[in-house]
Amino acid sequence: MLIVLPPSETKAHGGDSGPLRWDCLSFPSLTPRRRAIAADLARLPVDEALGVLGISERLRPEAELNARLESTPTMPALERYTGVLYDALDAPSLPPQARARLAVGSALFGLLRADDPIPHYRLSASTKLPDAAGAAPTMKARWGTAITEALGEVDGLVVDLRSGGYQQLGRLPGALTVRVESVREDGSRKVVSHFNKHYKGQLARVLALSDAAPADAPGVAEAARAAGMTVEENSPTELTLVV
Repeated sequence: MLIVLPPSETKAHGGDSGPLRWDCLSFPSLTPRRRAIAADLARLPVDEALGVLGISERLRPEAELNARLESTPTMPALERYTGVLYDALDAPSLPPQARARLAVGSALFGLLRADDPIPHYRLSASTKLPDAAGAAPTMKARWGTAITEALGEVDGLVVDLRSGGYQQLGRLPGALTVRVESVREDGSRKVVSHFNKHYKGQLARVLALSDAAPADAPGVAEAARAAGMTVEENSPTELTLVV
């Protein structure tokens, strides 16, 4: 089982490891596209990058770091990403066997395993990044079918917890997705938006730590229920986590 998480806009700074080494990243079939995107990102003048990335002057250091992607320190992907989902996941407390079940979708790197060493960067799934020819293709166009093909090489079940924009970069037919819904006072349901990432982080932690090795939706639902979660099976490829 591989649990694919969304990345986060917020990231930890610094790192205890040396600069990025492309040959140290998992899913090596993605590396030619990774390097092309990184080159375009580093080439982008900082003043122009603020608009392209949709960030304010206050975040200028983020754009400046993009220009030094291959020379800044790295840290494991699961520690680089921060925010609500990663707080709930509490990655530093996970043992190696649990971390081995986790991956992250990324606009820059496509897919990363938990311990792939990466630098600080700024790039989102919605960015239209200018290339050397002056065009500004979408990230979906840049990745084409590469992420889908990489996921297709994974043995066992893929639990796709990425947000919609990152799923668009490369969906895997047959992957298991999860909706998060809350119950209103009148008994009706409401899709959770604000705390969606928090609950998905909790679910990812439960699944990563599970002694079972779920191979399908019923198996994932059983592992979640064993941890006290309320889960409904909508179809062989979709669950609802009720909170």
